[in-house]
Amino acid sequence: MRSQAPSFVRVFNPIARRILNRGPLLGPNALITVRGRKSGLLRTTPIALVEIDGRRWVIGTFGDVNWVRNLRAAGKATLSVGQRRDEVTASELIGEARTGFFRDVLGPYVRRIPVGTVLLAILGAGDILKDPAAAAAKRPVFELRGAQGAANR
Repeated sequence: MRSQAPSFVRVFNPIARRILNRGPLLGPNALITVRGRKSGLLRTTPIALVEIDGRRWVIGTFGDVNWVRNLRAAGKATLSVGQRRDEVTASELIGEARTGFFRDVLGPYVRRIPVGTVLLAILGAGDILKDPAAAAAKRPVFELRGAQGAANR
C-alpha cells in the first residue's frame, strides 16, 4: 500500500535537511541516504531516529513512503547528522516484532519525553500509544546496525 506524507512534511524536509547538515539541532533526528530502487540515485530524507540502549530504529511514520520502499530494497543506508556519517544495514521488523516494538520500546520511551505524546499527535501518529497493533499494521519499522568498519566520525 503506497502512502504519502502530509504536505507540511514536504515543505519542512528541505529546511530540516539544511539544519541537520549543520549538526544535531532537531532532537532525535537524522538524515537517511538510500539508493533509489528504480533510479539508482542517492536520495536523502530527514527521519526520526530512535536510539535506546545502543540500538537504533527508524519508523515509516507516514507508512510505505518512498524512503521506506528504497530502504527495504537496498537494505543499507547512510545516517548523517552534521559531520557524522554512519553506514548502516537495515532489518525490517515484521509481525509481532513490530507490534512489540511499538508497545514495549517506543511507547514507554515516548511517554518519558515531556512533549512526546503531543509530538506524536501533531504527526498524526497518536495510535502508536493507543493501539500498537494497529500502528504496526501501517507503519514500517527498521532496526539499523552499523556496517562492519564503515563509520566515519
